[in-house]
Amino acid sequence: MAENAHSTIRSLDPRGRWSELSQAERDAAYDNNAAVKNSAALIAERNEASSRLRGTLKSHLDLPYGERANNRIDLYPAARPDAPCLVFLHGGYWQRNSRELFAMLVEGVAAHGWSVAIPGYSLAPEVSLTDIVGEIPRALDWLAAHGASHGIAGPVVLSGWSAGAHLVAMALDHPRVQAGLAISGVYDLAPIRDTGLNNALKLTDEEIARLSPLRLPVTQKRLDIAYGNNELPALVNDSIDFHEKRASAGAPGKLISVEGADHFTILEALRRPDGMLVDAARRLLD
Repeated sequence: MAENAHSTIRSLDPRGRWSELSQAERDAAYDNNAAVKNSAALIAERNEASSRLRGTLKSHLDLPYGERANNRIDLYPAARPDAPCLVFLHGGYWQRNSRELFAMLVEGVAAHGWSVAIPGYSLAPEVSLTDIVGEIPRALDWLAAHGASHGIAGPVVLSGWSAGAHLVAMALDHPRVQAGLAISGVYDLAPIRDTGLNNALKLTDEEIARLSPLRLPVTQKRLDIAYGNNELPALVNDSIDFHEKRASAGAPGKLISVEGADHFTILEALRRPDGMLVDAARRLLD
């Protein structure tokens, strides 16, 4: 059944005839905002909820972990310093959004006694994707060195959504990370270079080879890979391909299809205390 479903999904992926597509068709293959008709309303609700919660939750905000303007991290410690911590990396195709806009996710795992940390990172075109990828280990280094003094000393599950999921895959080998949860990610950068997204990213051949998780050796830590079954075929297939690559190398982790979810509503599964991805994150430490 799963193989048949995957075969159907692959047949829908426009990258199978990439060379035949117009520029507009290539752009559409990765345009989540256009693919989800009510994306603007979903984003506005997310941002409003995050603004409201960020000022009311127990927190240590805007802590610098590096020298660049976006090198700040928000900490939401649990009652117990040794509680597990979800470190969440935001999305936005490495060129949009900020950590403040995702505070609404704290309540999901916090309801189960977890801490949450949300690092920001620099954005293209001000910096390269190489620079962005390099900032995440520095944020994790800072958390390892200073987290305990802010009430966060437990095991870390590294999670991220969209571009943040790509950054999870790239930082999974960090010694502070016990396991990962990658949501709705892009794991091969080569097609991105052929879309309008590359106007800011300016990807080089070397970056595509060195920063595409599907082109790199597998990290042998547990990584669950999630996607919404109503997402764009390119993202769904990247998730399936990345899971299959890891499975063939004997790396642990599940492939999770969130029924009925698109690229934006999938975050509800990490936002609600009873959400599927909250449960998945918790099980990563079993």
